[in-house]
Amino acid sequence: MATNKNEIKKVLLAYSGGLDTSVIIPWLKENYNNCEVIGMTGNVGQDDDFEFLKQKAIDCGATKLYVEDLREEFITDYIFPAIQAGAKYESTYLLGTAFARPLIAKRMVEIAHQEGCDAIVHGCTGKGNDQVRFELGIREFDPHMTIIAPWREWDILSREQEFDYAEAHNIPLPITRETNYSKDENLFHLSHEGLDLEDPTTKPKYDEILELGVSPQKAPDQETTVSVTFEAGVPVAVNGEKLDAIPLLEKLNELGGANGIGILDVVENRLVGMKSRGVYETPGGTILYHAHEKLEQITLDRDTQHYKQGMALKYADLVYNGLWFSPLRKALQVFVDETQKNVTGTVHMELYKGNIIDAGMTSPYSLYSDALATFGEDDIYNQNDAEGFIKLFGLPQSARVMAEQTWAKGDTTEPGAFTDVERNNEWLR
Repeated sequence: MATNKNEIKKVLLAYSGGLDTSVIIPWLKENYNNCEVIGMTGNVGQDDDFEFLKQKAIDCGATKLYVEDLREEFITDYIFPAIQAGAKYESTYLLGTAFARPLIAKRMVEIAHQEGCDAIVHGCTGKGNDQVRFELGIREFDPHMTIIAPWREWDILSREQEFDYAEAHNIPLPITRETNYSKDENLFHLSHEGLDLEDPTTKPKYDEILELGVSPQKAPDQETTVSVTFEAGVPVAVNGEKLDAIPLLEKLNELGGANGIGILDVVENRLVGMKSRGVYETPGGTILYHAHEKLEQITLDRDTQHYKQGMALKYADLVYNGLWFSPLRKALQVFVDETQKNVTGTVHMELYKGNIIDAGMTSPYSLYSDALATFGEDDIYNQNDAEGFIKLFGLPQSARVMAEQTWAKGDTTEPGAFTDVERNNEWLR
């Protein structure tokens, strides 16, 4: 671990090509003894021209840029397990940004070791969640690695001042002061924060900001039918067509986006303590979460389903807080994997103007019995049995009420509840 700036000779920068990381390259050279800067971009499905990014990084002062294709691993090892868990932060946010950070951090440590870097640099602000996610991910694989976070060091206090710095250093930027939403994109989602969205009283400018699809108002007037097939909780087919992970999610993004699915305007509680508003686009992911939850309704027993719903909130908190590699998240995943053994089947849906309308589901492991649930005549369920069940199920309640009635009379010398043998026998009959 480098203990002072003079020991920093080579660094690896998490590079996106946006405002923050474009400014960071020359800033590092100015403030860290003209150190060598190597960039790393994790391709997790964002719509970027990676050849252009490579040249841009070099033009800004980097020696080179690694572009790592992490899409397959991102979906199969991070997104799908969380969908199996049903993890939604605060029961709403589908964690699109949080999924990618631990994977990118892991690969950065590998490259930093390969290149002999003295430090890893990220462009996260001191107010956000991603600084925690990146740094916990880095420390999981190298707890001694020096981490540089310019937003916690430099005297730049706002994005406006970042623009001033970029203009003074002739740094080309892909955005302007007027369109400077803070965005994060991957194959699972696209987030929008900042500018007018910082005022929770305003309606988002959907016609201006949406990129993965259209608003429900602009979606077609005709519903789109779609089915998703799962095997052991993992999606494997769309509309009966077997697809690998990447094309499967791309297909659902296309169908969902065209029908205004998965647009979320939410105020969430950040890990660092403040509330933050964002607009998230998660078209394909929203369809997958919905379909998976429906399939679990007929394939999980009641106690497992209920317990899993509570566990999902804890799982989501761990992911949101950057604790993907924690022993607890891994242990919860073992539980999730066990619950998914029979979550196999097909869920049919209709997509219509932002809505997912259920259209039936099938599973070879369905626990649903129409013979038991029917309101019609059956010969396997004796409805008279329910009377004894209710009496025994309500026994603790009856004991409490009888005791309270006795105490209300001022008699605390007897246990109270079932001391009256005659009344007790009458009640049990």
